[in-house]
Parts: sequence; structure tokens; C-alpha cells
Amino acid sequence: MENKLSAGRLKILLALSLFAFVILVGRMAWLQLYKGLYYGAQADGNRMRSVLLMAPRGKIYDCNGVVLADNIPAFVLTIMPGHKLSDDEVRRLAPILGMTEEDIRAKVAKAKETYEPVPLKTELSMKEVTILEENARDLPGVSLDSQAIRRYVYPGLASHVLGYVGEISEEQMTRGRYKGLPQGSIVGKDGLEWVYDGDLRGVNGRKTEEVDVRGRVVQQLAGQPPRTGRNLVLTIDYRLQKTLEDAMDHHLAELGVQAAAAVAMDPNTGAVKALASRPDFDSNWFVGGISAKNWNRINNNPHHPLNNKVIDGEYPAGSTFKVITGSAGLETHKVGPEELIFDSGRHWLIDMRNAGGEALGWLNFQRAFAMSDNVYFYEVGRRVGIDTLDEYARKYGLGKKTGITLPGEASGVIASPAVKQKLLKEEWYLGDTFNTAIGQGLTLVTPIQLAQMLSAVAAGGTIHPPYLVDKILNNDGATVSVPERPKARSLDISDDTITRIQNGLKGVTQPGGTAAWFSGLPQAIAGKTGTAENPHGRDHSWFIAYAPADRPTLVLVCIVEQGGFGSTASAPIIYEVLNNYLLGYPNLKPKAEGDGKPAARGK
Repeated sequence: MENKLSAGRLKILLALSLFAFVILVGRMAWLQLYKGLYYGAQADGNRMRSVLLMAPRGKIYDCNGVVLADNIPAFVLTIMPGHKLSDDEVRRLAPILGMTEEDIRAKVAKAKETYEPVPLKTELSMKEVTILEENARDLPGVSLDSQAIRRYVYPGLASHVLGYVGEISEEQMTRGRYKGLPQGSIVGKDGLEWVYDGDLRGVNGRKTEEVDVRGRVVQQLAGQPPRTGRNLVLTIDYRLQKTLEDAMDHHLAELGVQAAAAVAMDPNTGAVKALASRPDFDSNWFVGGISAKNWNRINNNPHHPLNNKVIDGEYPAGSTFKVITGSAGLETHKVGPEELIFDSGRHWLIDMRNAGGEALGWLNFQRAFAMSDNVYFYEVGRRVGIDTLDEYARKYGLGKKTGITLPGEASGVIASPAVKQKLLKEEWYLGDTFNTAIGQGLTLVTPIQLAQMLSAVAAGGTIHPPYLVDKILNNDGATVSVPERPKARSLDISDDTITRIQNGLKGVTQPGGTAAWFSGLPQAIAGKTGTAENPHGRDHSWFIAYAPADRPTLVLVCIVEQGGFGSTASAPIIYEVLNNYLLGYPNLKPKAEGDGKPAARGK
């Protein structure tokens, strides 16, 4: 009996042993067959590294081939997120890179792909590179790579045109035009860098490296080189841009004010030749991530340096609006060009006066325009009415965006009874029409809108909407495409009326006009002063002009915030620019290559 029990126990033991053996073999087979690829991939991940190769961005040229934005080689530090950084490694990296330990951990945590190197810092200094190389044995997984980074050759120049670039954000990677781009991609953030990012960015490449356990490269394996982005050729003329910005900075410093905007364009084509807004910024500040110091300089400035006041600044037009009031009066024959209207110092219906309180007596259209007589234009406004003023403002392109290819353009406002009711919940009165006729009240315009308006007069009654990009080139210099330009359109205003407006503008800069001292320029010009009332301080100063007076090739518009009368603040800036332009920029030569050093511009 005992032998039978022993035999039974032996069979059970053998069965259990066999079962355990089968389970063990099955587990080993499963590990070998099904998990082999997984563990193999992890093992390869320890010795194989895939490195993203950022494509150099295309260059940006002015209209004469002067390089405004290019690229320079720089060292970039990346780290494998698959490598578990020890607390000691993080502590070592933080002071070398000038980053907090939390910043380093956050960068690694944001990696989208387990085996994608995470860029920790771009544009490393040689001191940082040296220290990293000296500590390489203690920092496995850290890699120093060379990468082309953006450089703006003339720091601060045309910053509101060019914009700036930066590292793609986590939000941008999930939607819109940047969806699907890898972390670390450099993309346009503002200006033309943003608008034409798809052309400028190029196509990233990738390389695979074999590395040892300490992260050192053993050999380079197969890879795909990056493809450089396309190049932009702008309508901007470096010489005019530099001249304009220098004139603005010089005169703003003399006036003790900080905010201004100016734009120059060819009235015959709409090509924007210069565009500047103050205060400005240096686009180089954003390359590799803006420092806290520079961000505070921008963010704490009450005049908002990142705002492009040429396209998003909305101001009362002041007496520059008399171009529209005059066009409406002459074209509808509500006022004759030689008809005399008496200025007694105030309008006969409402006690509204000239800005200086003067009484100029009997005036015809040209004399009233040259002297910017308010009482005369009150009467023109009364005769044509607010609806006609609204109609002619729209003919000239006010009240809607010009369509210039920059982000953030404002539409402006055209005063009307409906607008007043909507904004103020008040009725419209004759005094509102008077204010509108001289560019005060509810009407708001942007500098680019006034440039388009004046260009239409200079071009004989044809509006050429503004544009900034002439063509797009590949890296061989061949034209890839020419961006579609807005179509020109007629003002639908008679040649006779346009000629009389032109003559009025010429009279402003001749003896007896409000800007008579412009007669000292090498050639005669046409222009108009303007003062925009400002309820928050000193009035804003406008000056608009085109040159030469008889065959215009350039329109200039400038506003100085809180500058006072147009003839004393904006006009000197325009005078300096036109003097250099008409003389052919005698003292200005662009650098062959910029030094690329960011300039601290405290405006």
C-alpha cells in the first residue's frame, strides 16, 4: 500500500515538474519571439542615436541684393530623453548652461518621441562648449552638434518687417501650419518670417550615429541631409530703411518722445521701400530663446515695441484727411476750385475755429489747402454731408485693411452716424461732420492706409495696394515664384480733381504753405501736415509727402505720437529722408557682411 502511495506521489511530482518545465520553456519562447524586438530596440537605443538636422532657413534680401537675414553656424546642446538623467547630471548641467534644474527636467519631459534628442540650448558660447567637453565623461547622453541658426545682419533694422523666429511651442506642434513638426524645430513667429515660414523653413534632415555607453560617437551611419529653405527678395531698400530709421531715432531723441511710425512706398507699383515703428526691438534677441532681461525691456515698455504701429496703430487723420474732403467737394461740384469762401476765424453756423485761432479771410481751394484752413473745410464738409465724406474715404481705401502681407493689420474706422450710435449711443450733429471734415472725431486711420491714399493721388488716381515681397528664389538664385500682388484699381475720381489735389499738396511746401521750408530740398515735393488730437496727452504729429512733385517715385508717411504740430515733429524726419533720397544717399554704404552682434536698443 505504501509503495502505491509513493508511486502516486512520484507521478504527481513528475507531472508538476513537467508542467513547470513547459511553462518555463513557453515563457522563454515568448520572451525570445515576442519581446525580442522590444528589448532589442531598447538595446539599440542605448547605442544608436537618431539626430534631427535642422534645415537652414532661406536668406532674406533687400531689393538690391543686400542680405538682411542669413544663418551662422553655432553649437547646440541636445540630450537623449531615453537617457535617465541623474540628479548629479542635472546639477552639473544647470550652471554650465545658465538654466535651472527645473528647466532642464521640463525640456526633457516635453520630448514627443522616446529616442528623439531634445535641444536644451542653442547658440552655445565657446566657454560653454569647452566646459561641456571637459565634463563629457560625467555627462553621458549629452551631445554637442553644429547647427545653422538665424542671424539678422543689421541688428534692429526693419525688425517689424522681418519679424523673428523661435522654437516651436508644444501647442503649435499639435495644430495649424506647424502640426507634425518635431520638437526643437525653428519656425517663424512674427513678420515675414511668420508669413513666409513655409518657404523659408526648408526641409529638415536626419542622421543616425552609433555611440558608446558614455554617449560618444563611434561611427556615422546613413542619413538624409537637410534642404535649405527658399530665399525672399523684398521690396525694402536697405539704404532708405537705414536712412529712415536713423532720422527717426535722431529726431525722436531731440523731441524726448519714444513712439512713432513711418512708411515709404513707390506710388506707381505699391512696393514698400521702407517701414519702421518705434520703439523697436532686435530680432536677434529671440534666436535661441529671449533672455529675461530683453523680454522685460520689451514687456515693460508702455509703448509696446512688438506692435507694428505702421499697420496696427489707429489714429485720427488730422488735416491729412483734407485730401478726402477736398476730393469730395470738388468732384461733386459742391465747391468750385476758384470759389472764394470767407474765413472770419470761426464758422458762421457753429463756433468752431482754426487751430491757432487765426482768421485768413477770402480763400480759394488751393490757398485753403496750402494753409490748412479749418473753417474753409468745415464749410466743404457741411456742403457735401457726412454720407459723401464716408463714400470718398472708402474710395481712398480707408476703413478696411490694405492687405499688406504682415500679421496684425487694423482696419481703422470711418466716422458716421451709425458708428457714433454704436460706439457712444449718441446722435449725430453738424459739429461731428465738421470734425470729420478736418480729420478729427471718430475717424481713425493707420499710417499704411494714409500711404496708400497719398499714393493714389501721386499716381494720378490709381490705387496700388502695398506689398513687401518681390520674388522667391531657390538656392541657385532662380526665381521659384512671384507672390500674387493686389490688383490696382481706379479711384473713380476725375483727372481734374486729382490735379487740383496735387496742386494743393505742392502748395503746402511752397512759400505761404504750412511746410514752406521744404522748398530747400534738391527738388520740389508735395506734402501735407496734420495734427491728430489726443485726449491722453500732447497731440500726435503727421506729415505725408511724395517726391519729386511732378514725377513721383516715392511716398512717405510719418506720425510721431505726442509730437505736437505736424510741421514741427514729423516733417523734419521726412525732410531728412527725402534730402538723402533725392541726393542718392551720398554718405551711406551697406556692409558687405554684418557682424551679427545683437545691439541693445533702448527705445
